[in-house]
Amino acid sequence: KPKIVAFDLDGTIWEPDMYMLWGGGAPFTAVGADVLRDRVGKKVSLLGESARILHELKEDPHTIVAWVSCTDEPTWAEECLHKFRTLPPGGGEGVPLKACADMSLIFKAHSKTEHFRRIKAAHPGIAYEEMLFFDNERGNISDVSAIGVKCVHCPHGITRTAWEQGLRLFQ
Repeated sequence: KPKIVAFDLDGTIWEPDMYMLWGGGAPFTAVGADVLRDRVGKKVSLLGESARILHELKEDPHTIVAWVSCTDEPTWAEECLHKFRTLPPGGGEGVPLKACADMSLIFKAHSKTEHFRRIKAAHPGIAYEEMLFFDNERGNISDVSAIGVKCVHCPHGITRTAWEQGLRLFQ
């Protein structure tokens, strides 16, 4: 199984992309574990099974989780990570998405390979081939797979199918 699992945010964990909220944006209000509204009422929703899968990962002490994002609005993304919650199996109170990740790399970069160089610097004993990355943009998948990271293109977000596809890369 992967030692590090990294997720893009915009279009992978939630929709819409943060730049699509220009004119609105922060502050965000939770209207459910998996739905927020921005200051003008525009909806931001978790995609696929993100909330459930992130809860599963939170329960696994052997996997490092990282946010890897080039979002145009990093402070908005950080606020969303604090306000969205996981969905535990069988119901109950989830934890903020912020609590699910061990590393948060949310910054503009020419390529997401820069994010992975920083992950590697923080965890020099873990090879790129032991990392798994999910992103909705093919260009990012292409760039990051070129350095050896195992990648899953997930245009519909973190669905159960995308998640299982990623895990199969380690069998």
